[in-house]
Amino acid sequence: MSAHGNGGRFAFSLQRWWSIVIKEFLQLRRDRVTFGMIVGLPIIQLMLFGFAINTDPRQLPTAVIAADQSEFTRSFVAGMQASTYFRVTRTLPDEAAGRAALRRGDVQFVLTIPADFTARLLRGERPALLVEADATDPSATGQAIAALPQLAYSVADKDLQGALAHLAGGKAPFEVQVQRLYNPEGLTPYNIIPGLMGVILTMTMVMMTGLAMTRERERGTMENLLATPVRPLEVITGKIVPYVFIGLIQSTIILLAARWIFHVPFVGSVVAVYLAALLFIAANLTVGITLSSLAQNQLQAVQLTFFYFLPGILLSGFMFPFQGMPGWAQGIGSVLPLTYFNRMIRGILLKGNGWAELWPDVWPLLLFTAVVMAIAVRFYRRTLD
Repeated sequence: MSAHGNGGRFAFSLQRWWSIVIKEFLQLRRDRVTFGMIVGLPIIQLMLFGFAINTDPRQLPTAVIAADQSEFTRSFVAGMQASTYFRVTRTLPDEAAGRAALRRGDVQFVLTIPADFTARLLRGERPALLVEADATDPSATGQAIAALPQLAYSVADKDLQGALAHLAGGKAPFEVQVQRLYNPEGLTPYNIIPGLMGVILTMTMVMMTGLAMTRERERGTMENLLATPVRPLEVITGKIVPYVFIGLIQSTIILLAARWIFHVPFVGSVVAVYLAALLFIAANLTVGITLSSLAQNQLQAVQLTFFYFLPGILLSGFMFPFQGMPGWAQGIGSVLPLTYFNRMIRGILLKGNGWAELWPDVWPLLLFTAVVMAIAVRFYRRTLD
């Protein structure tokens, strides 16, 4: 009888099994963060990979320095835009202005037309046009540069007719000289390694601080902390400071590896690099603390961290050219700290940018940090209530 009873107790029961299944579904329904991840992650991934990610960027911003205006130069500029790789966004007065625009990242290409271009073309001297490219990201410029030589033949077919037809025979009537700036050899590590610094800092800073509040809550030490007269801002900043030093240590390790293992150029100031890293670390730590305040447990904190990390790595210009994404994707990317840090760290290391060029990327980071810190303090006050 006893053996029979034990056998019945340990036998598989569909009723007990179904009860466990129902319980898990009820828990998932109550856990709104997990439910949101179940629905939200596939949607985000489909939108990002399906629409935002583009390995053949087009409509890249281009500036023109036109010291010579003629039907031939206008045809060449029109041909550049017709190729869909180039989008002329501005005209500049001289070469210095063109280099400054490239350093700031305002444009991807600068076309310089010399003053005697048309006269030399009509004399059959095969003059040259200069196209300077910001080649820090080889994937952003490679296919556009490859399309340039054919444009010379297009101008010849269109404009060199009648009495000028003899200029179109044989070779192209003029040259297009391309100068790849900041990464002339097109080495991918020059672009990827500085970007990896931002990705690693994002992942570690947000993850570590994202678990800070929830860890205290699960261990039961949060009640003791709430019982003290410590203000919310004091708690949040006090939790952030130790991780700032961790982030600076990680930055040093990455910079040493970039210089001595991957031989990434280090053109700019070391002080500028560390100040940029400090701003970026602070921005990510405020994100982590905010997610930690929103989450009810460590699992939710990890889920929210991943939810934040995925758009950052895909829409910041780290993996895919930022200018090649559609406008709505660039709008999302323009909210993310990693977008601005990628521009700053690549600009400092590869271009030697100073604070004048960095400021357009510095103030959005400062604003982001202040806004997210205010959100963190507000949600922390709710926990006090």
